[in-house]
Amino acid sequence: MYTTQGQSQSTSTSGVDPASSGPTSGDSVSDHGYTPYWQHRRGSCHSDDRSSDRPPPITLEDHTESRAATRGALWAKSITIDDYVIVHGSPPGLGAYVVWNCKVQTLDGGPMTIRKRYSEFDELRRKLIKAFPQSNKTTLPPLPPKSAIYKFRPKFLEKRREGLAYFLNCIMLNPEYAGSTIVKDFIFPPES
Repeated sequence: MYTTQGQSQSTSTSGVDPASSGPTSGDSVSDHGYTPYWQHRRGSCHSDDRSSDRPPPITLEDHTESRAATRGALWAKSITIDDYVIVHGSPPGLGAYVVWNCKVQTLDGGPMTIRKRYSEFDELRRKLIKAFPQSNKTTLPPLPPKSAIYKFRPKFLEKRREGLAYFLNCIMLNPEYAGSTIVKDFIFPPES
């Protein structure tokens, strides 16, 4: 039961005291004698500590065997193919081929230059597919296409240069491939 302007009112039919359910439009705070929700403070019996409700914090764990093992696999930080040289055969027009000048910037030292033919890139890719059957087109992209007609035209060679550089970067900057003996033998051919 509550009073408004000196008149007595009965409780609602649900048995709930309207004073405890909050103000209605036109009611003032002082009419009901309670604190509005934005000023309400919980008592000591209602602890605000919710630590028991919270899940444990997320932790990040590194399960690699050693930092040196990962670092040993990656040893190049960038690879570029700056230019190419057309090697002419004898007689002229027969046996000509292109040699690509690749610059490998190593993590520990300066740049090193290697010279490779397209056929050597093709052989490298075939060996990697055989050694890493789980590889896909993202980690081991296809080589740029061959062409018997356009193979010495500058526009074709520029597209091929870009494709070979992309392929080589995907190989050399992937620790799985870069740490393999296949790639190391490609960069540092074993002496026979």
